[in-house]
Amino acid sequence: MVEKHQKLHEQSKGKEKKNKIYIIDVTNRDGVQTSRICLSKLQKTMINLYLDEMGIWQSEFGFPFTHHERNYLNANLKLAKMGVISGMRLSGWIRAIKKDVELAKQYVPDLEYVNLSISTSDQMIVYKFRGKLDRDKVIKSMVEAVKTAKAVGIKALGVNAEDASRTDMKYLIEFALAAKEAGADRIRYCDTLGYDSPFSIYERVYELAKAVKIPIEIHCHNDLGMVVANSVSGAKAAVDAGVDAFINTTVNGIGERAGNADLVSVILALKYSSQIGSKYLLNENINLKIAWRIAKYASYAFGIPIPINQPGVGENAFAHESGIHADGALKDRRNYELYDFEDLGRGEPEIIETGRQITVGEYSGIKGFRNVYERLEIKFKDEKEAQEILELVRYANVHNQKPLTEDELRFIARYPKIAREIFTMVPPEVTTEGVELYRH
Repeated sequence: MVEKHQKLHEQSKGKEKKNKIYIIDVTNRDGVQTSRICLSKLQKTMINLYLDEMGIWQSEFGFPFTHHERNYLNANLKLAKMGVISGMRLSGWIRAIKKDVELAKQYVPDLEYVNLSISTSDQMIVYKFRGKLDRDKVIKSMVEAVKTAKAVGIKALGVNAEDASRTDMKYLIEFALAAKEAGADRIRYCDTLGYDSPFSIYERVYELAKAVKIPIEIHCHNDLGMVVANSVSGAKAAVDAGVDAFINTTVNGIGERAGNADLVSVILALKYSSQIGSKYLLNENINLKIAWRIAKYASYAFGIPIPINQPGVGENAFAHESGIHADGALKDRRNYELYDFEDLGRGEPEIIETGRQITVGEYSGIKGFRNVYERLEIKFKDEKEAQEILELVRYANVHNQKPLTEDELRFIARYPKIAREIFTMVPPEVTTEGVELYRH
């Protein structure tokens, strides 16, 4: 489908460069900031593995200046070096403060991709910073952070204008131009409070992209229920203005307050919606068949059910009951289904064991453990290896505080050294300097 759309787009535009829309998933950064929920470091790693398999361009995988993220971040970068995460960038989120950038590189030496964030609206400058920063100092802090990031070896970075949707447009352009001149590769337009409409975000992003002429990221929230529409409209504006667009998503739309743009919903909108799917190029690496697996895993890991009416992956997404709809769907699925359930990796029967079950947990013994792994067709070379993996599986159950999935069990058996690093967290010694660091 993507290839067909690409050919149509190329035919209509001749040989001119075709701008594309890419996905930057922020589940492991913005999603985990959601109140009352969290992911373990193993679960965050699994999300990265699914996102990579899905062909997502970049995962914002955490906070590299935060102590408890260090081992997880370094371990995931090792997975990337090993080729386990093979096509997706791993990027860190850092405040646009020089000291934070330096700490991030100190804690996570192999970090190559980051987004640097600072608030730009007068609302935030006046009532959040409360005299510590003004407009000029915001730009100065951001520029210093960008130059520092480049100096310490960051290959590519985006600059986030937090609360961009409520930022004076003239100042937003000034801020973005300063970021570009300092070395930024992208500008992230943040609709931090979900304030934009599809109409306002199109106008503002188009003006911004035309003025700055570098790729634009679209980061939207769902406070007014328009997050997917706003994200697509903002990306359309960037492409129409002649630059690439990057949409920020989270799996199942998990995010602060009312949530972020749902990963699957955004992809479906970009592939199938009227006047978008046939004209705007979604990154061709996207493999939508992973949608069902990643949505189910995130639901289990977060402990939040997938809404019954969730696009593509909800229980009722392909359910028909009324006579007219059922008759029409049976005659031709296109009567009442815009896309195929097979496209999302759905349709295969799922077996639920109703008899004896042997599971592994923090108190498992070697015989039950071996039985579980035999069912996964995983064998160990000797007793020592089996004991090592059993101990890691015990720790993983304590780490997750819930039974492990089959994919988690496979991961631990295949990459025990990485798993051990992920599970290891040592609280730092608290210093006056450290307290100050986290007070901003």
